[in-house]
Parts: sequence; structure tokens; C-alpha cells
Amino acid sequence: MTTENPTSASTLRTRRIAGAVAVVVAGLMLAFASFGNLGENLVYYWSPSELTAKGLEAQGQTVRLGGLVKPGSFDLAKCSPGCDFVVTDGGFDVKVHSEGQPPQMFRQGIGVVLEGQLQGDTFQAERVMVKHSNEYRAPTDKTDVASAAKTLQE
Repeated sequence: MTTENPTSASTLRTRRIAGAVAVVVAGLMLAFASFGNLGENLVYYWSPSELTAKGLEAQGQTVRLGGLVKPGSFDLAKCSPGCDFVVTDGGFDVKVHSEGQPPQMFRQGIGVVLEGQLQGDTFQAERVMVKHSNEYRAPTDKTDVASAAKTLQE
């Protein structure tokens, strides 16, 4: 009398193939979910040269503009209710209008990234981000230490 083994070689092979196919399908689904719309969610910033080169294509689109605040273009005393300044990359300049007060570290010659729209020849910034290094330098003069301590007490 012969008894059939339920785990014969062909049944075992079929299960292995089905398992491998399931793992591949699950991996493809995970890759699609992770990377499928990644390009739509990435936000790069344009330099003033790139923004100028886009011309009419850039009008009205929400983009990020990155560059340096051009020396001589920013006056904090004139920031009421909004600020006007120029961002440059050394090749092209873009006039910028930002509502509200700029960040505390904002000054001429500093790197900035602005989020907003180009309307006409002026970039209307809705958000102003200041680029800075993570390098901290302690004050070397005793008067600097005293003034720094006062800011902590307020």
C-alpha cells in the first residue's frame, strides 16, 4: 500500500514559488508607495538666475527662491508693514517684497530661502528662512558677555 506524502516535492516547490511571488509583490507595492509621488513632494529652490530664465513660466507658481540679500537693498527702518529688498546670486537680481518682519538674524549679505510667488517683476515672499551655520562662537569681550547675559534675563 502506498501512501501519498502531502508535502511532495512539487507541492513544496509550488509553495516556495508562491511565497517568493508574494514577497516580490509586497516589495513592489512598498516601493511604489514610498517613491511613487516623491517627485511631487520634493521642493527645490531656484536661484535668481533660474527664476529669471523661467520667465513667464514662473509667474504665479509657488516656488522657493534662494540667494544672498544684496548689500544696500535692505533697511530695517523701512519695514512697516512689509519689507522690500533684493536677492542676488551674483548674476541676476530679484526684487522681493515680504509681509511682516523678517527673522531676527536677517541682514544684508546673508543667505536666504524665500517661499512665495513671482508676480510681475517682484517676488512676493510668504515665508523667509535665513541660512546660517551651526557654528557657535562665544563672545571674547567682557562687554559682549554682559550684553548676552541681559538678553537671557528678558
